[in-house]
Amino acid sequence: MTEFTSDFWPWFIGIVSILSLAACFLFLVWVGRGRPPQQVETLDHGWDGDLRELNNPLPGWWRWLFYGSLVFAVAYLVLYPGLGFFPGTRGWSQEEQYRAEVEQAEGRYGPLFERFAAMDIPTLARDAEARKVGERLFLTYCTACHGSDAGGAIGYPNLRDEEWQWGGTPEAIVESITNGRVGVMAAWQEALGDDGVREVAQYVLSFSGRATREDLLAAGKEKYEMACFTCHKNDGKGNQALGSLNHTDDIWRWGGSEQAVETSIAKGRRGVMPAHGQFLGSAKVHLLAAYVYGLSKQP
Repeated sequence: MTEFTSDFWPWFIGIVSILSLAACFLFLVWVGRGRPPQQVETLDHGWDGDLRELNNPLPGWWRWLFYGSLVFAVAYLVLYPGLGFFPGTRGWSQEEQYRAEVEQAEGRYGPLFERFAAMDIPTLARDAEARKVGERLFLTYCTACHGSDAGGAIGYPNLRDEEWQWGGTPEAIVESITNGRVGVMAAWQEALGDDGVREVAQYVLSFSGRATREDLLAAGKEKYEMACFTCHKNDGKGNQALGSLNHTDDIWRWGGSEQAVETSIAKGRRGVMPAHGQFLGSAKVHLLAAYVYGLSKQP
């Protein structure tokens, strides 16, 4: 991506913009030259015997409207950073405007977040006002992946149940929101082969009582205990410290059909939770974590 962040592009944008304005100005001068505005020429084109094409000159007010647009464009490029290499005489930038808006918002809402930050997460989860603010944060930053109802989707966890890939304690939820998570399931197609993938899939399904090929369970168990126990343990309950999923709860992040389970084993999976701590700040993360924590505690 370095070719899009080099010093060449600001100059390219600026020069093209200047040449475009100059070309528009010269074109307007060229179009209006040579004859008075009231003169009308008849071109050598005709239709239906008496219809003739006229070459009417551009009305003067219309030409001056174009000239005014060019003057406005030049003034704008002098005042604001539209040329790329020139920052503008006003010194405006979208970064500075963003910082000013953030400071204004912090001055208005900062005391509210500070009050909530002094409360522990279980207490906040029971506070009606805190839940409303937390819900607004969730709808703004989390619904794209987890849904507006926090029910999740294929590849994205349901936050309303008590099953947690990385742990459901307040501290674990804060850590997940602040620094994000990366969950990786290795691909085992090459090591197990097609038959091995089917056998392990049946054994994985048997943890929740869903196996359909009991003749494959023994071979599947042997391969599972060889390849999968490090992350998911021999009892299939997983390890939250590693983010490995629990196979005994019949909750399937990537789909629970035989085909989906076989695909997960054969090709692997990769789930990413982006880090939100840097741009949300600790106070908002604290409040958002309380809202998420409270979702699974509701009746």
